[in-house]
Amino acid sequence: MIRISLVEKAPKAPSALVLLAWEKEEGFLNAPGKAWDALRKVLEQEGFAGKESQGAFAHTGKGSPKVYALGLGSREKATSETFRRAGGRLARKARESRQEEVVLEWPRSFRGGRLKAFLEGVLLGSYQFTRYKTQREDLPSGLRSLSLQVPSGSKAEAKEAIRLAESYCAGAILARDLINGAPSDVTPRVLADAARKMAKGKVRVKVYGKSDLKRMGAGGLLGVNIGSAQEPYLIHLHYRPKGGAKRGKGPVAIVGKGITFDSGGLSLKPAGSMETMKMDMSGAAAVLGVFSQLNALAPAVEVHGIIATTENMPGGRAYKPGDVLKAMNGKTMEVLNTDAEGRLILADALSYAVRQKPGAIIDMATLTGACIVALGWLVTGAMGNDPKLLGELGAASEEEGERLWELPLVEEYRNDIKSRVADIKNIGGGRDAGTIIGGLFLQEFVGETSWVHLDIAGPAYPERDYPTIPYLGSFAGTGWMVRSLLTFLRGR
Repeated sequence: MIRISLVEKAPKAPSALVLLAWEKEEGFLNAPGKAWDALRKVLEQEGFAGKESQGAFAHTGKGSPKVYALGLGSREKATSETFRRAGGRLARKARESRQEEVVLEWPRSFRGGRLKAFLEGVLLGSYQFTRYKTQREDLPSGLRSLSLQVPSGSKAEAKEAIRLAESYCAGAILARDLINGAPSDVTPRVLADAARKMAKGKVRVKVYGKSDLKRMGAGGLLGVNIGSAQEPYLIHLHYRPKGGAKRGKGPVAIVGKGITFDSGGLSLKPAGSMETMKMDMSGAAAVLGVFSQLNALAPAVEVHGIIATTENMPGGRAYKPGDVLKAMNGKTMEVLNTDAEGRLILADALSYAVRQKPGAIIDMATLTGACIVALGWLVTGAMGNDPKLLGELGAASEEEGERLWELPLVEEYRNDIKSRVADIKNIGGGRDAGTIIGGLFLQEFVGETSWVHLDIAGPAYPERDYPTIPYLGSFAGTGWMVRSLLTFLRGR
């Protein structure tokens, strides 16, 4: 990642300066001196007016530094995401111009939360996935160093902003790297090994293999796995804070769907729809991203991380439409479509989570294409049985710019998953309310536990270019919800 350092004062001859400006406010453009007069003229020629979408590059002559002017838009409408997007635009401008070092004087009026958001934008916007590139010298290196000058008396706040931004983004980038890896390289075993590496400090890890799953009665996970040559795993990460958790709302269980490749099974997807199906483990990757940072951030809440992981493949032994699987909690599930497999493995993961007696369960899954139709590529569909928990998650996600929108768990729709031959079936009767139907199915496995389901199908792997989500020549993983969950856990 980029090296971020605090400096007492800007170098006398920095190679590049970063300047921030509100829309319709003169600010730095009114600074005295001939150098600033020249800069103002260059920026005016570029049409720079401080609008949020604007980022201008200026160079006023030999011996003077390059300047990146970033618009913040309206001061009244600014949020943390305003600063995060500005940081992302800086990273992009630096990469385009092959600028490796910049200096930023952070204004006194911008508090630590805004600095954290800006630095997150820089770190996330600088992300590149080069694992499979053999001609790396052709890739612009982008930003390597950011020197930060802050007002006197603000050093402690700035250091904390840097610490949090670096930790949050390290977790998200870990998730991105896992999601972006080729599906034959990032297998269920690789996810299990990644989890095992986190077994240090206050984190403990258990990995259950096929024989364990048979003993535990994990019929959903085993059923989906049967057509694959890769072994399935149920992964349990457990963070226990030093001295035990503070008295309060009880442990939190974070559950992630880990389908490392989804062919659709015997209900085979069209070829074009399979091209991005390495991303179907984005929920699991987010759980690992969160746990990678818990020792460093040390939240005072006990956390369980639970991942069910397998491939969903066709073959002579694969599970079939018409099969009936039994989940870990004893509930039977009629399979009518093998491409609605995520809910089948989550049935076991949620049942296992309930056994840990948590105060709250949050599951994350790229569950339904219907959620993308409803909410697009930048919004998560949220459903749950606890309005207060939904509100806490909503506040955390708003702070981190990872938007949620609550969808109702309509009781009348529950009839759509009633089965004639089993307790429930894994799809509804048609295409209507597909995301809600998926949420109602999962609710069958949480009992009375406070629970929220996050359908991250759109933002986990968006078909959009965005300042903090670099477009890598094709779609790419985002590590969505890692930062929001870290904020949620720290506030819990």
